[in-house]
Amino acid sequence: MIEIFQKGIFTFRFRFYRKLVSKIYKYFYKISGMEIGNETDLPTIKVNWPHQVSIGKSCKIEHAVSFKFDGVWKKGPSIILKNNVFVGSGCEFNIRKRIIIDDNSLIASGCKFIDHDHGVSLAELIRVQKGPEEEIVINSDVWLGCNVVVLKGVVIGAGAVVAAGAVVTKSIPSYEIWGGVPARKIGVRN
Repeated sequence: MIEIFQKGIFTFRFRFYRKLVSKIYKYFYKISGMEIGNETDLPTIKVNWPHQVSIGKSCKIEHAVSFKFDGVWKKGPSIILKNNVFVGSGCEFNIRKRIIIDDNSLIASGCKFIDHDHGVSLAELIRVQKGPEEEIVINSDVWLGCNVVVLKGVVIGAGAVVAAGAVVTKSIPSYEIWGGVPARKIGVRN
């Protein structure tokens, strides 16, 4: 008897409740300006400017993902996830300029994307200086392992793989495998 009750609670929690909550979030974010494709469900996420986010069809976004457009209101979107993209829990998009993640890419839990720096001039406090900004581009069929950090101006080529914990400071050619801090080539897909 207890087993049937536990299965019922599990089924309700992970099938019906999550789907209902996802539909409510999706409706709310759509009326706030976010573009969300068909067959994409939204769990609990953090978004400061919903109109700056575009999520394509059949994407899987896990909980606690943060979409932060780091600037004042401007026409969007600046955070663009195309179709069939997976984003693991706890990922952070901290964007001022733009990030594009192309179709069929896998972004594991804890990854961070930051497309800007602070200035370092001695003339004024670092916290008030405007630093350089460059867009980030992740091409199709890319896999980023857990806790990868991708910094400004990086272009990751199609089919590339980045090992867990890597800090990507420069562009990666297609079908290469990179890892380390800072990230460097450690192999090639074949």
